Amino acid sequence: MSKSFWHHRTARMIAPRLVDIAWNSTELGEVLARFEHVADVETLITRLLERRNHAPDSTEVAAELLEVIGYPGDPFVLPAPPVRPTPAVRFGVPAFATTAELAASLDVTVSELDWFADVGGWLRRAAPPLRHYRAREVAKSRGGTRILEIPKPRLREMQRRVLHRVLDHVVPHPAAHGFRAGRSAVTFARPHEGRDVVVRVDLADFFPTVTRPRVRAVFEACGYPYRVASVLAGVCTTAMPVDEVAGLARTQAALLRVPHLPQGAPTSPALANLVARGLDRRVAGLARARGLVYTRYADDLALSGPSDTDVVTILWALDRIVRDEGFVVNGDKTHVARAHRRQTLAGLVVNESAAAPRDRYDALRALLHNSVRTGAAAQNRAGVPDFRASVYGQIAWIGESSPSRRSRLLAMAERVDWDS
Repeated sequence: MSKSFWHHRTARMIAPRLVDIAWNSTELGEVLARFEHVADVETLITRLLERRNHAPDSTEVAAELLEVIGYPGDPFVLPAPPVRPTPAVRFGVPAFATTAELAASLDVTVSELDWFADVGGWLRRAAPPLRHYRAREVAKSRGGTRILEIPKPRLREMQRRVLHRVLDHVVPHPAAHGFRAGRSAVTFARPHEGRDVVVRVDLADFFPTVTRPRVRAVFEACGYPYRVASVLAGVCTTAMPVDEVAGLARTQAALLRVPHLPQGAPTSPALANLVARGLDRRVAGLARARGLVYTRYADDLALSGPSDTDVVTILWALDRIVRDEGFVVNGDKTHVARAHRRQTLAGLVVNESAAAPRDRYDALRALLHNSVRTGAAAQNRAGVPDFRASVYGQIAWIGESSPSRRSRLLAMAERVDWDS
């Protein structure tokens, strides 16, 4: 097969993906990395950006552009993709040598699998009925909003299968306490009880900063061939559609328009933990070298140590590691607390033993006391839709770190008339 035929065919395959995208190296890299025939992605990106300062407005223009810059000279396409040997899987995950085997495991056809994985990047411009996610904006407890991207039922079921059949077999770093069975905010906070200095660092936009190539690397580390790992990554990531991104803040839109972990998918917490394994390993090494303790709960990092801890150096080194591992420190939420001040991690006070703040316990106890006297409805001044579930949720949170408090609160809750 002639080199010119391969070039023409590949150009026609790539061209539709270049129309009306953000014309920068990041988005071009995301598009071109999907095509195994592209021999030198970086060179092709450079040539595209040198030739045009904006995206082509039609497939025909994009195809002509690719053919012009590919020849003469050093062509950017190979005559045929190399045959890659199937690697051995690791961690006890099931073996999928081909996407057909993966599709059978997920109970879909190969073409359906490609559609759910959005291998061609079609869904950013698809009509709402064809999209795989519903986006919803929710308020954060400390101000601001976050975007939930909730998969529709069929994709959610596929993601659950990936979670239970693949990801559950891969163990995160020991420092990770979020999204893990048998671990919680309490196990995250307890190693820092009674320490002289407690440092808390928050990662900004934890899920959106985990992009599709980073997710693919997790599946490749499991031993899956590149094509299988790419499709698995596509099933577990999404790029927000163009019309939904339009109304967002610039920094948020820049993250969400690139394929990323959706906050709302069942696979996202486990994948975020696994992508952060390198971060955990390096920060744990820093902590050991400095005589500190390190744990992480989702996007919250905690280090603690003796009174002579060089906090400035630790924060500098931590920021370097975080950036090097592809995350970003939310500087507004960095907090350093010494023993004479209240030290809190994940809402728990750790000055002595990890526990919910006394004022939270006292407030809930007072609410229950008044509810026993007046009935629950009179105390639901904020109009919480399921007041009983809300109260029992608070009891569970407080009781996780203090069984005695839980027993006292539950005894009071049993005396409340929740229907009046």
